[in-house]
Amino acid sequence: MDWFTASDYWLSRLVLQRALAGVYLVAFLTAALQFRALLGERGMLPIPRFVARVPFRRAPSLFQLRYSDRFFAACAWAGCAVSAALLAGVDGYLPLGAAIALWLVPWVLYLSIVNVGQTWYAFGWESLLLETGFLAAFLGNGEVAPPVVVLFLLRWILFRVEFGAGLIKMRGDECWRKLTCLYHHHETQPMPGPLSWFFHHLPKPLHRVEVAANHVTQLIVPFLLFTPQPVATAAASLMILTQLWLVLSGNFAWLNWITIVLALPALRFPDGGAPASAPSGAPLWYEVVVLAVAALLLFLSYHPVLNMISRRQVMNRSFDPLHLVNTYGAFGSVSRIRYEVVVEGTLDDVPREDSDWREYEFRGKPGDPRHWPRPFAPYHLRLDWLMWFAALSPAYAGAWFEGLVERLLENDRDTLRLLRRSPFPPDTPPRFVRARLFRYRYTTWRELRETGACWDRTYVREYLPPTRMAGLSRRS
Repeated sequence: MDWFTASDYWLSRLVLQRALAGVYLVAFLTAALQFRALLGERGMLPIPRFVARVPFRRAPSLFQLRYSDRFFAACAWAGCAVSAALLAGVDGYLPLGAAIALWLVPWVLYLSIVNVGQTWYAFGWESLLLETGFLAAFLGNGEVAPPVVVLFLLRWILFRVEFGAGLIKMRGDECWRKLTCLYHHHETQPMPGPLSWFFHHLPKPLHRVEVAANHVTQLIVPFLLFTPQPVATAAASLMILTQLWLVLSGNFAWLNWITIVLALPALRFPDGGAPASAPSGAPLWYEVVVLAVAALLLFLSYHPVLNMISRRQVMNRSFDPLHLVNTYGAFGSVSRIRYEVVVEGTLDDVPREDSDWREYEFRGKPGDPRHWPRPFAPYHLRLDWLMWFAALSPAYAGAWFEGLVERLLENDRDTLRLLRRSPFPPDTPPRFVRARLFRYRYTTWRELRETGACWDRTYVREYLPPTRMAGLSRRS
């Protein structure tokens, strides 16, 4: 079928595949380095406990069949190895069928992790990576030109990401309609970046322009993805520029980067056609498989489309256990005040207010007001992100916060590796741990010059009273 492939998107496919492999690599590396404290056999939310109560049909995963920390580590590092091989272009040296199978390996491995990841993996970009990774597996390699239907379905994912996010904003917090959300967002976002302080202090008229431009990019530009070239390329380029702006203004794991990946199929690069030696047609079996997959995904799109047009639109929801087609969205509401949970420990036998309380420093979330935020994205600091939710409400931390405190009281090595700094030597765990809630705000230019601190914080209330191991045991 002459219409089946688009040879002038050869380079677009190549860039997309290498970029996607890079995102996969970061995702697996994040899992390999963090899972023991979060999900391991002695983790805060152990996988064995989860699979004992959740059946395979609801959460398909290799770990439903067997779990051990060693097996999880093997899967995560295998995902790193396969992703690195794909990043290096190994799929280009394989037969077409083997290349597709190789691309499905990281999808299966990461699906297995996400489906048992519980709260730690309840982020929209997990499903977005899985949906993109599954569809991109059928883009083929050098044996065939990119299939048109797969290129358009990747644009369809991007459309739902952007348009869904735009709708959730317009239906949500009124500050989006008043163009004032960026008065607060850079200060209250989950994990600020090194430039977020400067973005917050931009003039308010410019913030309003930013919000208006965001509405255009998310509510109008997505429709241009399905128009002829060069309009589609211009639309995708505008989305990429918007995502790069977000990369500069915060730490959103790989959300911005996977969105950029999704914009690549709409780009037509100069001289992006197939090499002269490339085959002109595609095998019949490949056409049948691709069209069958496309039909399945279009069928499964019913629920995400229904959600988008619903006044009760929800964001970041998966409608099938394989995460093949999902709904997305972010920041339907924006906090006006930033709260942070500060965790402290003491070696004193009797905890008092004037005891020597020492603060635990997290890698990404605000702590010491003098510590400037650092860039981490696309690497995902899962504990830091969940601590932001914990500050919004203790209900968000009900399943795991006690487990965190318990492991701090033990000086658990795997848990301490998730932190920037522990105030206690490895062989001297604290006798008590407590948590306090603070209000944080960015300092002004004058305060920054006088104190060197980018944050100012004010004590609000007790979050967790001084607790020791025996107290945890009684509550459990």
